[in-house]
Amino acid sequence: MASESLDLYRSAGLSEVDPDIAALLGRELERQRGTVELIASENFTWPGVLEALGSMATNKYAEGYPGKRYYGGCEVVDEIEQLAIDRVKALFGAEHANVQAHAGAMTNTAVYLACLEPGDTILSLSLAHGGHLSHGLKVNISGKLFNIVSYGVSRDDHRIDFDQVRALALEHKPKLIICGGSAYPRIVEADRFREIADEVGALLLCDMAHFAGLVAAGLHPNPVPYCDFVTSTTHKTLAGPRAGFILCKAEHAQAVDRGIFPGLQGGPLLHTIAAKATCFKLAASQPFKAYQRQVRANADRLAADLLAGGLDIITGGTDTHLLCVDLRSTEWTGKDAEDRLHEVQVTVNKNAIPFDERPPTVTSGLRLGSPAVTMRGFDQEDMAEVAGIIVAALAENADLEALRARSAALCAKHPLYPGFRGYCSYEQ
Repeated sequence: MASESLDLYRSAGLSEVDPDIAALLGRELERQRGTVELIASENFTWPGVLEALGSMATNKYAEGYPGKRYYGGCEVVDEIEQLAIDRVKALFGAEHANVQAHAGAMTNTAVYLACLEPGDTILSLSLAHGGHLSHGLKVNISGKLFNIVSYGVSRDDHRIDFDQVRALALEHKPKLIICGGSAYPRIVEADRFREIADEVGALLLCDMAHFAGLVAAGLHPNPVPYCDFVTSTTHKTLAGPRAGFILCKAEHAQAVDRGIFPGLQGGPLLHTIAAKATCFKLAASQPFKAYQRQVRANADRLAADLLAGGLDIITGGTDTHLLCVDLRSTEWTGKDAEDRLHEVQVTVNKNAIPFDERPPTVTSGLRLGSPAVTMRGFDQEDMAEVAGIIVAALAENADLEALRARSAALCAKHPLYPGFRGYCSYEQ
């Protein structure tokens, strides 16, 4: 009987082995299908990427790097990883790439291990002004191990205050300067940061996790020529699997690789690396570039129509895929506005805005992004309707039932993963 049961499991699908998880994944798919997804750090990845993620490459242990593994039987996965490396280097014009990082925060931590000692000074964008927790939040490992000095944006226009960046760099002589963040809607000017880094003898890291897809499409300046290190995720504008990668100058290659393995991680996730390789191939295509152009157009239209509807937008708009709504002129907190929009099937996240006086659990802002809705086919006219739903939802006496119907109509107009069941199987 035990042998028969084991034979069943060898050939059975998820719905037979674990119907509870299969049902939950099905529910999550339906949630995604029925929601206008505006979280700027999320996207809907390609079916081909999902297929690679569910592949048998997950079975292979391969500590080390291509040609230098600590396990046998790595001849095929060596080719998979090398293909991912070659593709991402070509995509961004990098001298060296590491594609093993499990997540974006790990890419930044690996760079710190590669070039810093505990107690060294990092100059980075304040989390309250759009930075990222892995750039020095006190409870993150970056804030625990290193001396963090934060720069911010100007009160006048909410753009990076380069006079402040330079003054802080001259005063504190950081060993590493970080540009990029998670809620900064304008171009990240890596060339200007490079000038300041050179003036004080600092290394420069650009975290392009949010705008990497725009860089790949030529819609945002490429930070690679100006930086010692560039880190990114693959699941935001790149529309790939949830993971990360590091690009760097050749002189830092060995240190970066050691920072990932054995510094932070053991065996790499080869199924995810296979999915990254597919992501990088797609990101080099003309259809991907067209997709990114629509991402930009949709973000601009959303910002313009929210402004026309009476909401305030940080910096007055966006150069990227994301925008930040300033709710301080309204009665809404970020938390309450997030909850209200959830009621009308629009998913956003509360977000601190520069000089926010509310705590990060409440906030005075919302962060919105266009990649996910663009992936399912929304155009500028659809974004105008999205903006209308948001403005109406945050107005007095909002008709929530009518607004839910409008969101549902948008989702029905642009079906997500037709025929898919929520895991690597299609409905029959």
